[in-house]
This record gives sequence, C-alpha cells and structure tokens, in this order.
Amino acid sequence: MRALGLLILGVLSLTLPVSVVYSASVLPLKRAFPLDQPVELDELIARDGVRHRRLLRGVVGGVVDFSVQGSSDPYLIGLYYTKVKLGTPPREFNVQIDTGSDILWVTCSSCNNCPQSSGLGLKLSFFDSASSSTARPVPCSDTACSPAIQTSATQCSPNNLCSYSFHYGDDSGTSGYYVNDVLFFDAVLGQSLVANSSALVVFGCSTYQSGDLTKTDKALDGIFGFGHGDLSVISQLSSRGITPRVFSHCLKGDGSGGGTLVLGEILEPGIVYSPLVPSQPHYNLNLQSISVNGQFLPIDPSVFATSTNRGTIIDSGTTLAYLVEQAYDPFVSAITAAVSTSVTPTISKGNQCYLVSNSINDVFPSISLNFAAGASMVLKPEEYLIQLGFDDGAALWCIGFQKAQGPGAMLTILGDLVLKDKIFVYDLARQRIGWTNYDCSLAVNVSITSGKDEFVNAGQLSMSTSPRDMLFKVLQLSFMALLIHLIAFMEIQFL
Repeated sequence: MRALGLLILGVLSLTLPVSVVYSASVLPLKRAFPLDQPVELDELIARDGVRHRRLLRGVVGGVVDFSVQGSSDPYLIGLYYTKVKLGTPPREFNVQIDTGSDILWVTCSSCNNCPQSSGLGLKLSFFDSASSSTARPVPCSDTACSPAIQTSATQCSPNNLCSYSFHYGDDSGTSGYYVNDVLFFDAVLGQSLVANSSALVVFGCSTYQSGDLTKTDKALDGIFGFGHGDLSVISQLSSRGITPRVFSHCLKGDGSGGGTLVLGEILEPGIVYSPLVPSQPHYNLNLQSISVNGQFLPIDPSVFATSTNRGTIIDSGTTLAYLVEQAYDPFVSAITAAVSTSVTPTISKGNQCYLVSNSINDVFPSISLNFAAGASMVLKPEEYLIQLGFDDGAALWCIGFQKAQGPGAMLTILGDLVLKDKIFVYDLARQRIGWTNYDCSLAVNVSITSGKDEFVNAGQLSMSTSPRDMLFKVLQLSFMALLIHLIAFMEIQFL
C-alpha cells in the first residue's frame, strides 16, 4: 500500500504544478425561504432572540447551535442552506450554514421524533451509518472525544460511542453520536478548473430532537457549523492540509437569494480587514464608532468593548442586526433627522418606520460601521432598512437594526441584513475578517495555495457554470480526481 501510495504521489508530481497542494472547496448556497413569503418583523425578532439566548450560554468547542426557524420578506436575507454529500455511496443533505456554531450534524435514520417532512418543499434525508461502507462511529477513546476538544455535554455511551447531548433554554435540544465518514465536495484547483474531491470528517448524527427542532414547517437536514472550534469542518480539513485555514461567503440579497461559500479565500481588490478579538468563542470584532453621512455619532466607544457577553459578533445565523441601547438610540435619531424633510416618520408595532414615496437610495443616508485597523463597513439603505408593505400608496420602510435587550443587552450582533451583498473572508490563519461590497450573482476569484496559509494564485469560480462542464475541459483534472479518490479509499481500508 505504501509503494502504491508513493507511485500515485509520483504521478501527481508529474501531472500537476508543484505549487498546488491545497485546494479551495466550493459549496453553492440557496435561500431557505421563498421571496413571496413575507413575515412580520416581530416574528423575525423573536426567532433571533431564541438564537441569541443560545449564543450567550458560553459553551465552546463542540456546541451545536440550532437555527432551524427563520423567515425573510422580499427585501431581507433569510436563512441560507447548502447541499453536502456524506457517506459511500454519497447521500445529499440540506444543511443550514451557521458561523455561530462549530460542528456539522445531520439527522440519523434511527431518530424517532425528528421531522419526516419539511414545509420548505425539500425532501428530508436521514443518515444511516449501516448503509455507508465508509462510516465509522467515533469511539470514546478517539481524540475527537477528548475533554480538550469537547464540552461537558459529551459523554461515553454504554456501547463505547462518543455521544453528545445538548439542551437549551428555549426547550429545544438534540442528542446523538459522532461518526467518521467521507464528505464529498468540489475542489477548485486552478483557473476555472473544478474537480470532485472528498475527505474523512467527524460529524454528528442526531438521534433525538426536542422543542422547535421537531417542527416540520421549516425543517432542514441539519446544521453546517463554521465556527473556529477543533471539530468544525474548516478546522478538520485545514489541520490535515486539505484546505487553507480560511473560508469565505457571498450571500445574494435580491432575486432568489443564494450565493456561494468557499473553503478558501475569495480574492477581491476592495477587501478591507479588521483583526478578530482573540480568545473568543464567536467571530468578535472591535467596533469603534458609527457614522451617518460622515458624521460620527455621540457614542462612548466603551459600549462596544469585548468581555463576557459583551462586544460585536458577526453571525450568519442571525436574520436582522442588533445594537446596544447606548448606540441604538443615537443611530435611529440620526437617520430620522437626515430624512425628516423627505419622508413621513411613523411608528409601526414599536419599530421606527418611514413612509417613502421615492427611492430609498435617493433619500436615506449611508451608514459607516468603523472597526479596528481602519476598516469601515459602509451600509446602503437596503442594508439597514426592511420594507414591511405599503400605506396609502407609500412604501413602509422600517429600521432593520433592533435594540439589544435581555441577557444580550450589551451585545452588538451583525446578521444577514448586514452581511448580504458582500464578500466576507474569515481568515483564521491570520486571525482577521475581511469584507467588501460585491454583486454575489457574479463569479468570484478564489485563491489556490501552495502551503499552509500561503496564497499563490487565483482561479475564477463562476456560480453560473456547472462544475461538471468545467471538468470536461481538462482531462488532466479527471485523472487527478481519480487518484485522489483512490488515495482516500486506501486510507479508509487501512483504518
């Protein structure tokens, strides 16, 4: 087996440039909720409130976060999901993308009380380890089950399986066991070149769900956590040199939604970066000030300081955006003052709204969120307003930012309202997050790497081009993909 492996590696060295060692992996994103399904603002706030109580529990490592409920209106990003293929033969699962949790988990076929259908029009899939020839339950002795990686919720079952059980304050929860099996993905290997690839990963198999997770109206097959814990897929793949320690996404905010997620770095000249706050369980940034039409708001910077249950979090699992009270009040006042002569301010169900007869881009000011290292995030009106209908022929637009309340009253959380229509790069190797405005219906440039956290060239990924079509362009890539699968097969056989 060793001789054959050396032979394969030797052939690879002859057929491919030696600089390409890593590959960027690509996952297309879809919007979970139709655009013709408007929802009340208070429903979105309630859904976000449930999520934020989970974030505040302070559990790190193998925390499983459940944001299976969510909504969107015609002008607001909802939840996003992608398809992943697991097992041999591969089976497709629709999983929500969530930067606020760590692990990938899907529903097990042995789950008795899990949803059997989904109101989203998706056929639910169930993972059956017995039907996958490559599935291996993770034993208690595995390093993935060690206290250094997991939390107190991890336990050893009577049959020596590494299991987990999570219960949350909103009475939802899940339990199951960890599985080691093959994850299939598209690997970007060069200029417009995409090849099918695979790798062994540890993920959760849910055998029990409770609370809102049992509801069928918005059910998905699981969650794809993109936190920076040791058991996140990005950490697993990057630690073995399969992908770089960086991932990126671009979420479409109009039309049918969707977008792309890359296990690698999207390159764009306008990207600005701000350092991550170290030693935090979530993606925390140092927000320093807010300006409206270039004028800084009278906000004490200390209200944004990071400490326990304080600071600013980037979270794709949150639908709206939330500001601490000390920032929210001057924020709303400044916007209202800037538009008071052009619109009719009104209050709708406790929210600051405006009756607008013209285009909001002609009336409302630009907002700048100013972060450490001089990185500013400029928000267009549609990135801080949401439309809730019409009144006497005028459009009713409301402030999409909400006042942080309850246990999370000192947390500023930037959700999909802000993240849409931008490239976001989570550079874990350099401990920073970058962003820039972008039309996410266009192709993106994806870096190709030659060594850990070293970026050498880029390949263009078009979301409108089929990976299969691109494979046929280069026979060499098909040959490489066959060799990669052969190596993976040998690795599994000798486990």
